[in-house]
Amino acid sequence: MSITPLMPVYPRCGVRPVRGENCHLISEDGTRYLDFASGIAVNILGHSHEHLIGAIQRQAATLMHVSNLYGSPQGEHLAQRLVDLTFADTVFFTNSGAEAVECAIKTARAYHSAAGNEHKYELITFKNAFHGRTMATISASNQEKMHKGFLPLLEGFKYVDFNDLEGAKAAMGSKTAGFLVEPIQGEGGIRDASDEFLQGLRALCDEHDLMLIFDEVQCGVARTGTLYAYEQYDLTPDIMATAKGIGGGFPMGACLATEKAARGMVAGTHGSTYGGNPLAMAAGEAVLDVVANDEFLSDVRAKGERLRGRIEQFIGDYPDLFIGVRGRGLMLGLMMKVEPRPFVAHMRDNHQLLTVSAGDNTVRVIPPLVIDDSHIDEFMERLSAAAASYAPEAPVT
Repeated sequence: MSITPLMPVYPRCGVRPVRGENCHLISEDGTRYLDFASGIAVNILGHSHEHLIGAIQRQAATLMHVSNLYGSPQGEHLAQRLVDLTFADTVFFTNSGAEAVECAIKTARAYHSAAGNEHKYELITFKNAFHGRTMATISASNQEKMHKGFLPLLEGFKYVDFNDLEGAKAAMGSKTAGFLVEPIQGEGGIRDASDEFLQGLRALCDEHDLMLIFDEVQCGVARTGTLYAYEQYDLTPDIMATAKGIGGGFPMGACLATEKAARGMVAGTHGSTYGGNPLAMAAGEAVLDVVANDEFLSDVRAKGERLRGRIEQFIGDYPDLFIGVRGRGLMLGLMMKVEPRPFVAHMRDNHQLLTVSAGDNTVRVIPPLVIDDSHIDEFMERLSAAAASYAPEAPVT
């Protein structure tokens, strides 16, 4: 059997999209799907947003790429906007979330190295997290399925239960450089960190001069109803990775940091050929034009509450299938009593509804942030039909 031209690392389903219209995808056979997966929280403006398309087209016709050896008016402008909108003082642009997390890890280590503390390189991370697929980011995650075939892992990471402040405190030692945490675990099942947990980590970092790193690759960029989720926890991180929605579908990410945290990131310590290219910067500017305002963010929160309320009202009719709903804004998790992947496939293949499975027996409901009430109605109709026609396997024990 010969290998496929596309390296077969994805078990691809039969949906083959060739076109997008707002909150729908159209496959090559003409089938129309309601997209409540958003390219896994990427297409936050839907699939045919005129402002985003126009910005990319204009920039593509002007200048797409130059090396970071030269000045970057486009990068400087977008970086300043992000600095003005967040806790950060400085930004490094990347092409992906994994690269943004890699930069965050390096920034934390460089912070201590610059102070002469090269021994402080270890980050405490949290179980069921997902930080990416590079060697460093799989090493930062405790999931064996991501480790298999790629050993040995990189040293410098300890795993502690999510939301376990005492466990995090107990894991600290002379090598500890800081904590790497998702405020809301995405792949792990839309699990919120508690206020006490994150505030406790912040206090430990302040007390011991450690770096608090937030991975907001999935929960950032208006997804939870604030521009970044940390705003809902009455604290700020020292370093933050962002990606996915920040380009609205164009591949880009960023590592944000305070001036103090970035003290070790000087000329020659890090780099990227494509990171911060003018085309990506145009996409990032267009996304912020739309989402970085109180009206849009308030609307995300309101739509999230409406969608959550509708789901909560509905799932009572299927107590053998569903447990409840969790999450914030338009980052919702539908908790199931059965393995979610077959149900996700059933919704996709039989009712043309796209969602994403996650850990902890959860279905991720992560639609474009531009959905309206008609899309919520359509979602509920398709979800209801899928639940009514589904013959589940044995409940998860």
